[in-house]
Amino acid sequence: MGILLADDQPEVRRALVALLNRQPGLRVVGEAVDAADLLAQVEAVKPRTILLDWELPGRTQISLIPALRGARPGLIVIALSGRPEARRAALKAGVDAFVSKSDPPEKLLETIELVGANGASANRDAS
Repeated sequence: MGILLADDQPEVRRALVALLNRQPGLRVVGEAVDAADLLAQVEAVKPRTILLDWELPGRTQISLIPALRGARPGLIVIALSGRPEARRAALKAGVDAFVSKSDPPEKLLETIELVGANGASANRDAS
């Protein structure tokens, strides 16, 4: 499964690349640092899944989610945030799942597997 990372913090992206590329069947196909970069990369690399920093700069997430869905129907969007209280807003905005950045890595991998198996719009709460 091709995964596009969207986070403005290089250390977070590096950690995610290291984690995901070790998993059979998962591969990071791109990295975005802001909303404009993310939208351009969705068109270019056509990922199956996006791991989206809920605080990604450049656009409100409420407008970003429909733009992502319009660019790539069936896209799976998993929101990540260091603020667990953002879960409700992310799910309400239409992401497929939410994982706190403070959760163990296994939680993220489990969520990717679960949402990927159920397809987009599974709207899983993985917090």
